[in-house]
Amino acid sequence: MSDYKSIKGFTIQEVASDPPAPLEGQVWYNTTTSALKGYINSPGAWATVNDLNSARSHLIGTGLTQTAALAIGGNLDPGIVAITESWNGTNWTEVNDLNLARQQIIGTGSNTSALGFAGELGPGVENESWNGTNWTEVNNLNTAREAGGGAGVNNTSSLCFGGQSTVANTESWNGSNWTEVNDLNTGRGYIAGAGTATAAIACGGSVPTYSTLTEIWNGTNWTEVNDLNTGIRRHGLAGISTSAVKMGGDTGNPDKPVERWNGTNWTEVSESNTPRTRVGSAGASNASALLFGGSIGPSIAATEEFTAGVTTKTLSTG
Repeated sequence: MSDYKSIKGFTIQEVASDPPAPLEGQVWYNTTTSALKGYINSPGAWATVNDLNSARSHLIGTGLTQTAALAIGGNLDPGIVAITESWNGTNWTEVNDLNLARQQIIGTGSNTSALGFAGELGPGVENESWNGTNWTEVNNLNTAREAGGGAGVNNTSSLCFGGQSTVANTESWNGSNWTEVNDLNTGRGYIAGAGTATAAIACGGSVPTYSTLTEIWNGTNWTEVNDLNTGIRRHGLAGISTSAVKMGGDTGNPDKPVERWNGTNWTEVSESNTPRTRVGSAGASNASALLFGGSIGPSIAATEEFTAGVTTKTLSTG
C-alpha cells in the first residue's frame, strides 16, 4: 500500500463489498473476501459460434457490429465463388450471390448496405452495391487490384486502398463514382482496413515481406503511426480508426495472434481458437469483433466472436 501511495498519492480504499460502478484503473481492497481487486482492461476472450454454410478462404467480411455481417465471395476449394452469407448474431444464411464470382475481393459497409469491389477473376476493377437483398453492378474502380483494403459504413461512401502488388493508390467512392485521392505512404498487398471513408485505419500487408506498418486516413492524407507488434498479411481488421482489432493472417503459416489498437498503440491480447489466414472479419471496436472462414491449408467455415473490455479482476488474495 505504501508503494501505491507513493505513486498515486493516496492509499487503497478498504471496502466490505466491490464498488457498484468502479472507474477504469480503480483499485480497492475487499475486506470480506480478503482480496485486492482492480477494474482493468481485459485481454478479451474468443467464443466459437455457428459455422459458415460454405467453408471458404480469400473471402471478405463487411459489418459494423459483431451481430450483423456479410461474408462475400472467396475460394471454395478449388473454385472461386460468388456466394454471399448474412450473419444475424446466431446463424449464417445464404442470400443472393454477387454478379461476378471473385476471391481477394474488397468489401465495406454493413449487412444491409455494402460494396464489394476489385478482386481476382475479373479485370480487378468491378464494383457491386448491396441493398440488403441484391447485388447491382455500379461504376468501376479506376485502378485494378486485388487483396487491398477498404473502409466505409454503407454503399454510398467508401475508401479503397492498397492491393497486389504493392499498390499505394487510394480511391474514394461517393455513391456514384470513384475518385483518386492521396496515396498510402507505403504501397502494400494483402493489407487490411477498417473505419469510415473519412477516418480509416490500414495495417499489415506485404511490401513484399510481412509488414507491421499502420497508417491512419483523416479524409485527406495518410499518416504513419505506431506499428503492429508482429508483421502480418492476409489478416482481418475490424472497428474504427481509434479502436480496432487485428485477427488471423499469416507470417508464413496460419496464425492465431490478436492485437488491439487503442488509437495510439497495438497490444497483444488473447489468441483466437483456430489459427487461420485469408480470413473474413467484422465488428464495432477493439472490444467486439467477428472472425470467420479462411484457411489452415484447406478452407474452413469456423466462426469466432471476440469480446473484451474493462472488468473487475482479483489482483491478489490475503
